Amino acid sequence: MKSIASLLTAAALGAAMLLSPGVAHAAAPNYVALGDSYASGVGTRTYISGSGSCQRSTKAYAYIDAGRIGASLTFVACSGARVADVTANQLPSVTSSTNIVSVQVGGNDAGFSSVITECAKPSWLGDCTGAVANAQSIINNTLPGRLNTLYSSIRSRAASARVVVVGYPRIFNGTDCNAGTFFSPDEMTRLNATADLLNSKIAASASAAGFAFVNPTQLFIGHSVCGSPEWINGLSNPVTESYHPNVTGQANYANLVQPALD
Repeated sequence: MKSIASLLTAAALGAAMLLSPGVAHAAAPNYVALGDSYASGVGTRTYISGSGSCQRSTKAYAYIDAGRIGASLTFVACSGARVADVTANQLPSVTSSTNIVSVQVGGNDAGFSSVITECAKPSWLGDCTGAVANAQSIINNTLPGRLNTLYSSIRSRAASARVVVVGYPRIFNGTDCNAGTFFSPDEMTRLNATADLLNSKIAASASAAGFAFVNPTQLFIGHSVCGSPEWINGLSNPVTESYHPNVTGQANYANLVQPALD
């Protein structure tokens, strides 16, 4: 009797398993990557066909991390983007179905590219002091309001999404090894301090919005321009590749950002 009962129980369990619906697999999270050239992957020298002047790369950290976490990526970061450009051209990609957002923007609002260009000139030809002072004024007085508005808009469009704000590395290690540039030690120190200031304001706005902030400063120390190994390009040809993370730099960005996306 016991063996018959056991057989009947096993048969019943088997039938139940056959009749039960299959285990559903979780849908891939929807990940939207917003930002400027640091987010799009400028500096890696390989760009997605059709991305045009936005210069989006499969070597960019968002692309790498989307693959790692199995996310469906909407990659709208674009070279040259300021906060207003993200709002006008990229923000519409963030919707109520978005699960993850990364955003890296603010450097172009401060005119960081033009500041570096000015400071790269010989002291008698350029006005690095004035350019840095102007950038710091924008970072202190104008940028926070722009970021606060953008972050609020992201939250209103995707109320339950995980939002990760990404900062910028220091560009210099203290040595100018590139022919054709004339950065003094003092200028490099002030430019690095400006990057730190930029990060502090971005971090404060991110915190106020309840977003995570990823700061690459410590990771990139020793690996900036003229570092060993160098993760940020120095003066390059074409010039648009200059002062942006190279393939190794983006890979290290990906390692840093990924834990915040999960």
